[in-house]
Amino acid sequence: MKTVLITGASSGIGRETALVFAEKGYHVVLTARRADLLESLKKEILQKHKVEVSIFPMDLAQNESAEQLFKKVQNQKLKIDVLINNAGFGLYGALLENDPKKIEQMMVLNMITLTQLSQLFGKEMVKNGQGNIVNIASTAAFQPIPNMAVYAATKAYVMNFSDALAYELKRKNVKVTCINPGATKSEFAQVAEFKSDAIFKGNIPSSRDLAEFIFTSMQKEKVNVIHGLKNAFMAWSIRFAPRIVTTHIAAKMME
Repeated sequence: MKTVLITGASSGIGRETALVFAEKGYHVVLTARRADLLESLKKEILQKHKVEVSIFPMDLAQNESAEQLFKKVQNQKLKIDVLINNAGFGLYGALLENDPKKIEQMMVLNMITLTQLSQLFGKEMVKNGQGNIVNIASTAAFQPIPNMAVYAATKAYVMNFSDALAYELKRKNVKVTCINPGATKSEFAQVAEFKSDAIFKGNIPSSRDLAEFIFTSMQKEKVNVIHGLKNAFMAWSIRFAPRIVTTHIAAKMME
């Protein structure tokens, strides 16, 4: 049986992804800040599925957290076949009004930790002769977004990094998949401190929908995929519009 490591697994997309992989027979290794939610998820998985569950409560928004997590996994002699870099958060508001510490933590979590985990576990996968790295970006990666300037930039980094890494590893039997979700029902809006969560209501995909899409995309060895036809069309159409126009439209949507 294979083992999957999922970051940001305590709620939302990460939690549902853990459940989907457990249903498919994967052993799961889970990490997130909230130990109580990880414990609850562990119990739920063990009650429903005959798989092994390991949890590592920690804050991946801190420098050197990637190396610390890697050492914890190595000490437990866990062989990771699939790494899902799901942990990340957004921050709403004009750059000059945002908390500098939160901006730094977002950049560390969304980019630096993701990069370091990809490198650390990627090396092990190459040694083992196989593996999958799945990075969760966003449709925000496709254009600048005023009032979420740093978040959108971090996701553009994730997408471009994933595409390049996929090319570097394609002959080493390690597959890299970048998932670009649009608005999804999760805790994202609350964490990002949106003034209104209207954009996250209505007929939008659930975290479960996205989790199943993540598993299917990985199985099909997709490199860069957008979740949802509407999101895919919007991302495609952006290529044909001047950036000043797409930036203006994004700004109006954020208002």
